[in-house]
Amino acid sequence: MQEIESEIVFLSLGSNVGDRENNLRAAIAALPELGVQIKQVSSIYETEPVDLLEQPWFLNCVVKGETTVPPVELLKKLRALEKRMGSKKLVARGPRLIDLDILVYGQQTMDSPELQVPHPRMHLRRFVLTPLAEIAPDLKHPSWGGTAAKLLATTNDKSAVKKISGDLRARR
Repeated sequence: MQEIESEIVFLSLGSNVGDRENNLRAAIAALPELGVQIKQVSSIYETEPVDLLEQPWFLNCVVKGETTVPPVELLKKLRALEKRMGSKKLVARGPRLIDLDILVYGQQTMDSPELQVPHPRMHLRRFVLTPLAEIAPDLKHPSWGGTAAKLLATTNDKSAVKKISGDLRARR
């Protein structure tokens, strides 16, 4: 059997329903069960809703992990975790208990109906770029015109993003 190389992944986590911080902690604590070894977790940021404005503010963070789980399989596992935690996406870009997205999967580029990597709208979203640039300012993907820090500096998104606490890693 061929050994699968591990890849560095960056995941975006968000919650704006219920105990938002606890929702993020629970999702982070579950990532190792999905095959994601946690390397780094950004601070938590309280963020203004984008797209659908009439909803509660979010808490967001970014996790850097390492995995051997292929990208589409990882996405399926993340969706299953969302469902297991009770998240329901009743309205597109609407309120949710937990939202988990793959931002970057190594240096790979994918564009299928199921999954686009790197995330196609991340450069437009301050709530993603701020925590990403915090933990990986020099991160560069072949499809980008610069680093995560440069993408943040040049984004047109002016929505509010406020740091509210440090490392969110589940306390043991």
